[in-house]
Amino acid sequence: MKNQMMTPEQAAARIDAGATLVIAGDEEVLTKLPRGRWIGGTTVYFMTETGGHVDRENVFVTELEAAEDARAVLYEGEDLPSLTMGRFDNGLSVILIPAFSKAHEAYAIHGAEYPGLFDQPVMGWITGVHLDELASATPKVIDGTTGRVHQEGALVLHVKLSASRSANVEILNLFTQDDNGPEITFPATGFAAETARINGAEVDFAKWVEAQGIDTRLPLVANYAGALVNVSFQSVGPEGVAFYAPVIEGVSYRLAASPGDYTTVFARQAQGDGAQELSCNCILNFLFGELQDKRTGSFTGPVTFGEIAYILLNQTMVRLQLHGQDQAAVA
Repeated sequence: MKNQMMTPEQAAARIDAGATLVIAGDEEVLTKLPRGRWIGGTTVYFMTETGGHVDRENVFVTELEAAEDARAVLYEGEDLPSLTMGRFDNGLSVILIPAFSKAHEAYAIHGAEYPGLFDQPVMGWITGVHLDELASATPKVIDGTTGRVHQEGALVLHVKLSASRSANVEILNLFTQDDNGPEITFPATGFAAETARINGAEVDFAKWVEAQGIDTRLPLVANYAGALVNVSFQSVGPEGVAFYAPVIEGVSYRLAASPGDYTTVFARQAQGDGAQELSCNCILNFLFGELQDKRTGSFTGPVTFGEIAYILLNQTMVRLQLHGQDQAAVA
């Protein structure tokens, strides 16, 4: 794989050359690219070799050189649970979903139940817009094979690999559970909660968060058989607490322990060859870690409104690696 910020002209040249691409950028730029074997998602935030940047003019391009074939499919509505059905026997799937869409909510809550989801690598992100434009702009996904722009549905690029190649998805999570904090459970699954149980006692959750002076820059963390999954706070107010990912009924959460300095911790944990790995980083890490113009190791890629490593994640970095080699390319 190759990762690179490109001008629209450079990206168009790779499209015209028949490359299999995943492209992130501003909607206006993405919609002017030629048709070809690519999918795209909107964002204007990026981690680059020189640090975090906002860029409306250029696009971030990942070239999947090892792809023997690829097909883009939009799944929406009742078709969402079948998004694994169109994949190749040996390959991977890159998935892009617009933030705040019905597909975003459905995938977040029910994605883990989709047939065969964990049988083959699924990696991607939730597309976004500039934070100053949340009220005026809508996150989109673009099917480069048709040129169509969608603000609803999950756009999936199914990629075929040779029998000698394999892919794996890795999650980089700065957060661990604060073992000294209380156990928190919720009475219902959803992106918001009015009440919660704190060590078994029911409370008004928003009032409890405010009374305890909880730092809502730190997420709630659940432990799924050793896999730590974050749920980030969106807002706390009279109507309750809203989250960027759903809390799950009956699952035990704890507040996250502070990771320390974001930039230092990321640089220490993000080891490897980022130039050869498809990766994305959460907008909350970008904001709370003050990553504008700061480098976080060698990993580059779009800054997103949610990360997908099979299931929806928050405040993580997700990366996809290819292993093995064939005659076409060495990723």
